[in-house]
Amino acid sequence: MANKTLGTRQKLVFRLDPALSKPRNLVAIAAKKSGAGSHQKSISSLRQAQKRVLKKIPVEGEPD
Repeated sequence: MANKTLGTRQKLVFRLDPALSKPRNLVAIAAKKSGAGSHQKSISSLRQAQKRVLKKIPVEGEPD
């Protein structure tokens, strides 16, 4: 005979307080506190962005 109460019984859940759990990546936390961020864009990406802007400017000699 099967026990019918096991399926409906409330499951035991262990919960950790977020302040007590250890950090996942100590290097990332240290970098975040020091103000680290992304570096400057490369020369090629700046050049490509300038080419895109030039293509959007209409030329006076061409008809619309």
